[in-house]
Amino acid sequence: MFRISRYMHALASGHSVTPKPKPVMMGSGPVVIWNLIRRCNLTCKHCYATSANVDFPGELSTEEVFEVMRDLKSFGVSVLILSGGEPLLRADIFDISRHAKEMGFYVGLSTNGTLITEDNIADIVDIGYDYVGVSLDGMRETHDCFRRKQGAFDESIRGIRLCHDAGIKVGLRFTLTQDNAAELPDLLQLMRDEDIDKFYLSHLNYAGRGNRNRDSDLHHQMTREAMDLMFKTCWQDVEDGIKREFVTGNNDADGVYLLRWAEQHIPEHVPALRKQLLRWGGNSSGVNIANIDNLGTVHPDTMWWDYSIGSVKQRPFSEIWQDTSDPLMAGLKAEKRPLEGRCASCQHLAICGGNSRTRAWQLTGNPWAEDPGCYLNDDEIGVVDMPQRVEVTPYRRRQEISKGLPL
Repeated sequence: MFRISRYMHALASGHSVTPKPKPVMMGSGPVVIWNLIRRCNLTCKHCYATSANVDFPGELSTEEVFEVMRDLKSFGVSVLILSGGEPLLRADIFDISRHAKEMGFYVGLSTNGTLITEDNIADIVDIGYDYVGVSLDGMRETHDCFRRKQGAFDESIRGIRLCHDAGIKVGLRFTLTQDNAAELPDLLQLMRDEDIDKFYLSHLNYAGRGNRNRDSDLHHQMTREAMDLMFKTCWQDVEDGIKREFVTGNNDADGVYLLRWAEQHIPEHVPALRKQLLRWGGNSSGVNIANIDNLGTVHPDTMWWDYSIGSVKQRPFSEIWQDTSDPLMAGLKAEKRPLEGRCASCQHLAICGGNSRTRAWQLTGNPWAEDPGCYLNDDEIGVVDMPQRVEVTPYRRRQEISKGLPL
C-alpha cells in the first residue's frame, strides 16, 4: 500500500514518514487482511475472491476465529482488516469485530456497502470500527454494471452516508481498469462532495475474476494519467490545508512515479521525498502484509489465493508466517529478492521492491519475472540492453502458444 497523502503532507510540514518496520520474529507482525466469508450478495467482475451468493463449506467457526486472533495478538499483529466476500453476511461479524476491538486491534471493515442500513448502523457504531472502506467501481451506471446489480450504487452511497453521519471514518475503494478509468475524476469529486475521508485506488491485479478480466487492464499511459490526477488532487488538498487520505495499492511503481511527478511539480521537495521512499522500500507481500482466507488458508497477500503457505487449522499463523522453507516466502522475505528481467536491473528497485509478484506469476508462471504492470519505460528506470518489452495478454498467450512461439 502506498500512502500518497502521508508523504505529501510530510513534505509540506518538513516532517518525515516512518515506515512500518520489517517484522523481526515476535513483536512486529504484519497487517492481516482476513476474508472471513466468501459469500457475497454481489458478483463483481474483478473480485479476487471469486465470491458468489452461496454458502462455502469449511469456513472457520467463531471459536476458531477467536483462537487465531489470540495467536495473532501474541505474534505482534496490530491491524486486522475484516473482509469477504461481504463480511456483513457473516452472522457473527459483530461478535468477531467486538472481540477484536476488545483485544486492542485496529479493526477495519472492507465492505461493498450495500448492507449498511438504518437497521444495523447502530451496531456498526457500537463496534467502534477504526475504518470502514466501501468499494465503488465508478458512478451509478458503471458501478451497477460492474457489480451486476441495478441499484447497487445507490445502496453503497446510502451506506457511506450512514457511516459518515455517525462519525465513522469511511473511505472509497476503487479498482482501476480500462473500462472505468474515465470516471476517476467524477469519483474524486464525489469524495469531495460527500466529505469522504479516504480514497483508495487499487490497480487491477491478476487474481480471481480479476485474472479473467486482465484484457481490460489499463494500458500504461492511462495508468500514468490516473496517477497524475491522484497526485495533483492530493497536493491541492495539502495546499488548501485539507486532511484527506489518498492511497494506492497493487502497483509499487507508484512510488517511483511520484518521485518523477515531484521532479516536475515540486522539485524543491525531491531530495526529502527520495529519502523517505527509500525507507518505505515498496512491495511488502509476505513481509508486512498477510492474508487469511475464509477456510483459514494463509497467503502472502490477498492476491495470492492460488498459493497456500499453510492453514491456521493445522498450525498457528505465527509459525506459518516465519517459515521460510517455502521457496516463495523465502524469496519474498529475502533482503534481496531473486528478481529477473527489467525488475532486476531497475535503478529504482530499492524504492518499489520489485512491485507485484502476483502479476508476474499469473502471466509467466515465474514469480520472479519482471512485473508486466510496471508502467515506467526503460529510460525512466535506467534499464539498457534489455530484450524488447512485449505486453503479454491472454489472447496473445493463446495465439503464440498455438504457433509454438516463445513469449
